[in-house]
Amino acid sequence: MSGGFHITTDVLVIGGGMAGAWAAIGARRAGASVVLVEKGWLGTSGVTATAGPGHWWVAPADRPAAIARRLAQSGGLNEADWMARILDTTWNSLPGLSDVYDFPRDDAGVPRYRALRGPEYMRALRRRLQGIGVRIIDHAAAQQLLRHADGAVAGASGVRTSGGAGWQVDAGAVVLATGGTAFRSRLLGSWNNTGDGYLMAAEAGADLSGMEFTAVYCVAPARTTLTRSMSFAFATYYDETGRVLPVGGPDITRPLAQALLRGPVFADLSRTPADIRDRVPTISPNFVLPFHRWGIDPYRQRFEVTLHGEGTIRGIGGIAVETADCATAVPGLFAAGDAATRERVAGAISGGGNINSAWALSSGLWSGEGAARIAARSPRRGGGRRVGRAGLAGGRGIDRAAILAQVQDAMLRYDKVLFREEKALRASLATLDTAWTAVCEAAPDPATRELAAMVATARWTLTAALARRESRGIHQRTDFPGADPALARRIRVRGLDRPEAAPEALPAEQTA
Repeated sequence: MSGGFHITTDVLVIGGGMAGAWAAIGARRAGASVVLVEKGWLGTSGVTATAGPGHWWVAPADRPAAIARRLAQSGGLNEADWMARILDTTWNSLPGLSDVYDFPRDDAGVPRYRALRGPEYMRALRRRLQGIGVRIIDHAAAQQLLRHADGAVAGASGVRTSGGAGWQVDAGAVVLATGGTAFRSRLLGSWNNTGDGYLMAAEAGADLSGMEFTAVYCVAPARTTLTRSMSFAFATYYDETGRVLPVGGPDITRPLAQALLRGPVFADLSRTPADIRDRVPTISPNFVLPFHRWGIDPYRQRFEVTLHGEGTIRGIGGIAVETADCATAVPGLFAAGDAATRERVAGAISGGGNINSAWALSSGLWSGEGAARIAARSPRRGGGRRVGRAGLAGGRGIDRAAILAQVQDAMLRYDKVLFREEKALRASLATLDTAWTAVCEAAPDPATRELAAMVATARWTLTAALARRESRGIHQRTDFPGADPALARRIRVRGLDRPEAAPEALPAEQTA
């Protein structure tokens, strides 16, 4: 299907990564008719398709200890009951893919469900959706939500990425599973992830939460997009003179960034155990490809490394969820995966690969089921009006490359993101306020709309980072190096032309 279309369904899922696929499964199993639109192609688009995702996979007897460990590490922002729910949902859901995914088995013949191969996983999810009657429309970029006069979401509209024909889907409920954004940092698989869902949700009236928790980076061989970092757990780092650098421990990001600010950094993987070396080509086959091309044995020879920003993909922030089924504050609108905040399960530190994957699966199912319930209660289909204007309604020409460079300067530079302080945060925000005005007045173009989403996301991130005047988890302020007990709560941001931030009210038990 390459032309425009106008169709009606019960539930519209926007996004064809892991979370979107599971949302469609949840909605369809709940009895709804489901249309899923994806900017790329469901099966190859998004960060899961290029990875070896490992879900947070914990046996029931071990869950209390796993949850307690996470609570102790995560800055006081996550909740035990939400963690218990994603562990249970993941445990009960993954085995259901056995007929479409060939799970590996251990020496005793028992299936191993925790770690999956990303490309095969996504192809399996596509087969599942096709088998249960979900209508998948690839190469259809959503741009605007539709909204009824009473504020309830009524569907979405957008353009085909091939040819530019317009489309519209009228729906009883919508799930945003559009992923996060790494601000075009060269994070593998993230090119299509530009924060579109954040912008659409905010335009409809939703809040965002946790946007300050974006200071996540992944080590990679220099001049590659190879951000699959498991093997770097065994790396030794050197400066350009060959001196071993004191980079190690559970969080190497800041010491490695400080070294990179001084000059080139090199690494080798000589400490990698033999059994891990043997498994890497199977677990993460793309990891070895650049080394093969260069004629380098990374276990014996040194190679230059860099850090790629992961933004809100491995960060925490996203659209605020208000209920157990991941509904937003906008009636009929749900959020899942990286499009939604993960604070309730990850806290103030990254959910990494395993918790984020379990969250994508679980929030997908919950949001799809919730959307199906809303759609079943409302007979309205059609009649919604489009909301949103940035990159859609102006007439000016803009320098998109220059504005993207401004976004990346604010969101990816080590000294600005990993070592935050008031003056630099405010300077970046002032620059991006001007950029926001420009993209709002720009002539309509899909690329400009994506840029508008990245500018908006960066401004919400900076606004939240300014409001959290402390250091907690992956948000570190050099001017406020300690944690403030009064800020052991989530910070919400809202607004487009003038973003605002405010901490959530303390729970009743903390104010009694």
